[in-house]
Amino acid sequence: MRRRRREVLARLPRPRMPVGRTETIAAALVALAAVYAVIVIVRTAAELIFGHWYIGIPAAVFSGALLTLGWRWNIVAARRRAARLAGLRLTLPEIDLMGHTAFEYAVRDLMIRDGIDARRIGGKNDMAADVIGKDRTARTANVIVVQCKHTTVGGKVGARVIHEVNGTARPAHGADLAVVVTNGSFTRGARQRAAMWGIGLIGRDELSRWAGGETSVHRLLRTTWPGYHRRRLRRRLWYPAASPGHDVPAASFPE
Repeated sequence: MRRRRREVLARLPRPRMPVGRTETIAAALVALAAVYAVIVIVRTAAELIFGHWYIGIPAAVFSGALLTLGWRWNIVAARRRAARLAGLRLTLPEIDLMGHTAFEYAVRDLMIRDGIDARRIGGKNDMAADVIGKDRTARTANVIVVQCKHTTVGGKVGARVIHEVNGTARPAHGADLAVVVTNGSFTRGARQRAAMWGIGLIGRDELSRWAGGETSVHRLLRTTWPGYHRRRLRRRLWYPAASPGHDVPAASFPE
C-alpha cells in the first residue's frame, strides 16, 4: 500500500520555476492575489477575535492545543522512523533489482539512518535533485543535495550528469554539498568534472559498504571527497573550479 502511494505521488505534476517573461508576470500576479487573500483573512479573523472575547479566547486555546499536538506528533513520528531505520541494511543484489523511484527512497532512508533529515523530491521537474537532506549533526544544518542514478549492472554515469548537478544544486536548491549516488560507476570524464567542481561521488563499492551498514555517508564523504570540509560555500561562488595546473586525483573518487 505504501509503495503504491509513493508511485502515485511520483506521477503527480510538480511545481516548477516560471520560464520567460509571460510566466514570470503570471506567477507574480498569482502571488500578489494570494498575499491579498491572506491579508483579508487575517484581518477578518483579528476583528472577530478581538471584537468578541468569548470567541477569541477559546479559539486561541484551541489553536495552541492543535499546534502543540502537531509539534509533538512530528517529534514522535521522526523518532519512530529513525528507530525503524536504525537497523536498515541493504545488499547490492537488492539494490540492483530496484526501480529508479525505489532507489531514491532507499538513498533517503540510508541518509535518515545516518542522522540526516532527508526527504525525497525526485520527479520529472526535480532539477537534478532526487533527495535533499539537512545534516543537523554538523555545527550548521548543511543542505545536502543528492542526485540518484540507478543503472544496470556495469553501467556508468557520465559527465553530463555532473554538469546538471553543478548547474542546479546551489542556485535551485541552496545546496552546501552536492553528491551523486549510483549502483554503477563513473566515467573518467565524470570523475574529472566532479573533482573540478567539488561534487561528491558514491559509486558501487562505496554504496555497498554504506547500504550494508559498514560505514556512514559522513565517513564516505570525508574519505572520498576533499571538498567535504568546504562547508561555507554560500560566501563564495558555487563550487569554484580548481586552480590552473591543480586537480584532485581521480583515485580520490569511487569508480
